[in-house]
Amino acid sequence: MRLKLLFLFGCLLLTNLSAAEQKVVNGEYEIHYIVIPTTFLRPAIADQYDLPRGKNRALVNVSILENGQPKKADVTGTSRNLLEQQQTLEFREVDEGNAVYYLALITHADEENHRVELAVDLPNGKTQEIKFLQKMYWEE
Repeated sequence: MRLKLLFLFGCLLLTNLSAAEQKVVNGEYEIHYIVIPTTFLRPAIADQYDLPRGKNRALVNVSILENGQPKKADVTGTSRNLLEQQQTLEFREVDEGNAVYYLALITHADEENHRVELAVDLPNGKTQEIKFLQKMYWEE
């Protein structure tokens, strides 16, 4: 199972089609985030983590590190298209011991821009807000 999660994380980090990993530094914490089409996931991996694949779905992945070590946090967020249609991002925690990820799905149209807003409540009691614009594509 750990190997499969490492594969999933590797897919998320290595993809450079329409998305790139980004990070924000808040003191000793690094918050990494990425958005990728769910069609990039192999069906077996998507099934294992109960992530429905589809050309109109994207996966938001957030992880928090302190000195290279995974940390737990509360992650919430929203995604809004340019017509102001909003989705609440429902993050699920995946804890593998040596890796902790927060995963949420976004439904989108082809070539649709989404304003994503994240709030990460860090272990030190501070909240890091992250806002970015992401163009979504239908990948077959």
